[in-house]
Amino acid sequence: MNVTLTSLADLADLPFDQIIDVRSPAEWAEDHIPGAINLPVLDDAERARVGTIYKQESPFLARKIGGALVAQNAARHLMGPLADKPGSYRPLVYCWRGGQRSGSFASILEQIGWRVGLISGGYKTYRRLVVKAVYDAPFPAPVVILDGNTGTAKTDILAGLSARGVQVIDLEGLAHHRGSVFGGRAGGQPSQKAFEGAIARAIAGLDTARPGVVEAESSKIGALIVPPALWKAMSSARRLIVAAPLAARAAYLTRAYADILADRAALARILDGLRPLHPAEVIDAWLALAALGDDTTLAADLMARHYDPRYARHRARMGGEEARFDLPDLAPGTLERLADDIARHLAPG
Repeated sequence: MNVTLTSLADLADLPFDQIIDVRSPAEWAEDHIPGAINLPVLDDAERARVGTIYKQESPFLARKIGGALVAQNAARHLMGPLADKPGSYRPLVYCWRGGQRSGSFASILEQIGWRVGLISGGYKTYRRLVVKAVYDAPFPAPVVILDGNTGTAKTDILAGLSARGVQVIDLEGLAHHRGSVFGGRAGGQPSQKAFEGAIARAIAGLDTARPGVVEAESSKIGALIVPPALWKAMSSARRLIVAAPLAARAAYLTRAYADILADRAALARILDGLRPLHPAEVIDAWLALAALGDDTTLAADLMARHYDPRYARHRARMGGEEARFDLPDLAPGTLERLADDIARHLAPG
């Protein structure tokens, strides 16, 4: 049976036990339908080989060799990941555009007796829905920006708001990056396509009558670009400003960036990379603080000299301030109370 995706919300209601992506591992790694497992009918080298034969020698020969390889790989999957599937198993299969790879694999599965679904248009159909959501359509809900200088625990506050039923899109979480030169995380970032897909699915789950809260970001988070529909909405959105004393922010950053501070060589490399932006004596002073392990002083000076001025310039170009929340500290209890206050502020009526 062919399945036609008309919206990203359809994915949650599909009557199948498992989604199988039969594209090559490299294609799957770049992006895939959420929840799909990868059972490639051609691996990366095989796909390249068949494509070369198709273009340079003969389409017939390419199909013949490709068919043999698909059969070999299908047998391996049947004897491996699919070996324990019962007769009632219902897989949903797709490839790049719903063509020969998924069709061939689905045919083999059907011969076993499983009720197999094929996504019409394959991954390209899913990708078109993502592009429509993040490039073509306006952002569907009101946006509120949670703003504040570096170290004001905005990510923790977002989590608190989400726990209170406020709609939140955690861009740094989706980008797997903390949004600064020190923001890299173990494992690296997803691809741009995967990032856009995650945002599109978050958009699909929004109640458009209620605001969605997004942390203040630049148009790039690490190496990833915030899609234009969301960025346009963020640029003109009302803003909630969180403020806290510099000392409290510095102490918070030493906890939040403990992984970076634990790798002194990496910390020094990042600081040295800021030389185009600051005088040599400033960089050297930061490197000296890092070498001494005086992390709180380092964090405070980085904010005062580097981050706070940039945040001020960025904020001046964006939407207006709606409310300001001045915190005495960033203790867990203070952040919990702030989440309560913001949730009440955003509540209708």
